[in-house]
Amino acid sequence: MALTAKIAQTGAILLLCFVLAGCQDTGSVLDQALSIALDVAAGKVGSDVKNFNILDNGAKADGTTDNSMSFIRTFKAACNSQGNAMMVIPEGNFLTGPVLFSGPCTSSSLIIQANGNVTAQGDLSYYKGGSDTTDWITLQSLKGVTVTGKGAFHGRGAEAWKYNNCAGNSVCDRLPANMKITFSSNVVINGVTSIDSKGFHFMVSRSDNVRFNKVTVQAPGDSPNTDGIHMSKSDQVKITDSSIATGDDCVSMIQGTTNVNIERVICGPGHGFSVGSLGHYPDEADVSGITVKNCSLSETTNGVRIKSYKSALASKAYGIVFQDIIMDRVKNPIIIDQEYGNKHSDQPSKVSISGVHYLNIQGTSDSKVAVLLLCSSANPCESIELKDINLQYVGTERENLPFSSSCTNAKVTYSGTQSPAACQL
Repeated sequence: MALTAKIAQTGAILLLCFVLAGCQDTGSVLDQALSIALDVAAGKVGSDVKNFNILDNGAKADGTTDNSMSFIRTFKAACNSQGNAMMVIPEGNFLTGPVLFSGPCTSSSLIIQANGNVTAQGDLSYYKGGSDTTDWITLQSLKGVTVTGKGAFHGRGAEAWKYNNCAGNSVCDRLPANMKITFSSNVVINGVTSIDSKGFHFMVSRSDNVRFNKVTVQAPGDSPNTDGIHMSKSDQVKITDSSIATGDDCVSMIQGTTNVNIERVICGPGHGFSVGSLGHYPDEADVSGITVKNCSLSETTNGVRIKSYKSALASKAYGIVFQDIIMDRVKNPIIIDQEYGNKHSDQPSKVSISGVHYLNIQGTSDSKVAVLLLCSSANPCESIELKDINLQYVGTERENLPFSSSCTNAKVTYSGTQSPAACQL
């Protein structure tokens, strides 16, 4: 099918979904949108797709001119057009402050072709002092948008990380994310690179049907709170064929995250794939339907992790699968930590964890305790399955301790290979 026809058909399907207040199978729609994204990234664009180039709205590719208004004007023109529209960020070096790409749009389909190198203003005063209300690139209230290309978004985080005050402070203001997707649906992010974000690289909030494909994340291993992809209160998120190297969780899923599929993602450095932190907000929404499969981690500080605070704030995490995972010198390869951040508190975690499956996890551990299931005394973990766990110790710890598993307040079933040995239940 020609690209022009694919864009028109996908736009029509998405429009019908919105009119009918949702479709049962949006996965096929996003697959088609991803196919379009790959075509656009390869330069295959139909003749009826109207281009809106930031250069035509005054943008300068000199790396010093602030192009924020040129970006916003170009997006608004594309968003408010009729038919198939594409905002073009061509090759070149473009500087911007925070920009808001906000819908709803009247165009039949909307593509942002990002082939340039976009750099953020480094001074936090551009972002209201790094408050929780302003991020760098924000996609808001959009229904059906694709960001695709070979471009990079450089957050200049090294200039801001010294202002991060979240170490040991659970109520701190986070620093700006490189890209936030909020109150949006049917979003595809393909091919682009995020470098040195001030805060999260990609943030997904109150959105559904979001697809990340062939995304690259780059930041030093000691960059604070720079989660690769962070999501909350969102449904149907899929991450495939991506590489994440950062200073915090490669992927983090907190309250209200449901139906997430992560496949063929390379993680490291970083803090691994994390569900949580949970038990952090009043009336916290549950987390469920999480699958992490065919992924690898290298020299990360955690592998596959579920974490909650010792607090009276209740929620549930259930229906979680970690399958076919390769670990390379990973600390804490398998960990449930329900004493995260405040181990000395007398308040047990009220988060309920159940239905967690660890299947075919192999590789090497940098920790003597490779399987740590530290669950709550108030809500013991239920229905935890470990099947075919084959980890070997390669660390340098000198303590004369065995390579082992540790289980507290956890109801676990085992089958197949178990290395380290199963807990004595």
